[in-house]
Amino acid sequence: MTASEDIVAQIHQLEDQRFGAVVAGDWDAFENLCDPELVYTHGNGVVDTREDYLKKCREGFYVYHRLEHPIDRVIVISPDTAIAVGQMYADVTSNGTDRQLSSNIIGVWTRRPEGWRLVAHQSTARPSSGG
Repeated sequence: MTASEDIVAQIHQLEDQRFGAVVAGDWDAFENLCDPELVYTHGNGVVDTREDYLKKCREGFYVYHRLEHPIDRVIVISPDTAIAVGQMYADVTSNGTDRQLSSNIIGVWTRRPEGWRLVAHQSTARPSSGG
């Protein structure tokens, strides 16, 4: 396995871990995967820091019931930076309102001394039909 293939495999595993933590409500595990400088951009344009997003999740503002996250590709920029590109389909309660999400997502990962950390998440609502 090449170094790039190894990074791709690692990022797929980390994406599984982060979305698994979200559905399980394991916010400590999610926090451990995220860089302190995390920029979390929601599909509605709201931007949260790591602390803002975790506070909302821990207080029940966001409750994830189901989440699928197929990753189409991982782009290895360098030995320390990779971008996961894919989709997210979720059933979530957001501020008391049940919603179904269908989004394109990008996750930017960087390797820190303590391991890979998510530094940016971008979610964009998928069009409901053709364009």
